[in-house]
Amino acid sequence: MEVIDYETSIQLEPVVPPPHALLALTEAHRVVVEMLSLRLSRKLLDKAPRGDGHPVMVLPGFLGADGYNASFRRYLTRLGYAVHGWGQGRNLGPRDGVLEGLQERITFLSERYGGPISLVGHSLGGIFARELAREFPDRVRQVISLGSPFGEGRLTASYPSRLFMALNPIDELPIEQEQLHVAPPVPTTAIYSRGDGVVNWQTTLQRDGHEHTQSIEVRGSHCGMTFNPTIWYLVADRLALPDGGWRPFERHSWTSLLYPAPSLS
Repeated sequence: MEVIDYETSIQLEPVVPPPHALLALTEAHRVVVEMLSLRLSRKLLDKAPRGDGHPVMVLPGFLGADGYNASFRRYLTRLGYAVHGWGQGRNLGPRDGVLEGLQERITFLSERYGGPISLVGHSLGGIFARELAREFPDRVRQVISLGSPFGEGRLTASYPSRLFMALNPIDELPIEQEQLHVAPPVPTTAIYSRGDGVVNWQTTLQRDGHEHTQSIEVRGSHCGMTFNPTIWYLVADRLALPDGGWRPFERHSWTSLLYPAPSLS
């Protein structure tokens, strides 16, 4: 196998710059605002449709663990879903045993509940979710990614990319890198924010997808995506779609105030 280093890998993809430094420097402050806004969003969150009890697994972002999205998972549980964390400790990338553990977990949960499982992944967790759906389409009901850099140019488009590559040399990655931007063969929603201060938003939306894919813009930070009430509502709306009855999210009445008009420019 040919060994490809980080610099060579960059040359093989379009060069997409990371977010503006101002967005990165204000990430922490904006996360605090998003966490505080949850307390003011009870009426919005109460409008979310209730779940049908099907299993949902939430996967954390790079360097995150199940504890980081615990409040988000509790909310989805209250809506009526059988919610689970990813159960792999801190997300340091596709290291030894991680993918195998996720494959076993998806198989176990889908058999336990007698049906496919929905996957919700933040950042790197969303990339895992997409690849698991690609490998096990019969066991995955839908995929929702939150600020996940699966698009072309991702190697230069995020601030943590060098740390990720140091921990996970590209020539040892067990995932087909050239296929990451291709939508998995299940209903797929890519949630992104132009205010993302960690990953360039251009690499977090789905381009050239199939008829059951959609990219939806929200306002907010990257690290606060699992604390953002508009994302909580949006994920609840997507999870409530019946199995086999996917339809795109439509902005109407009050939701048009919260979700920017679709635009890929």
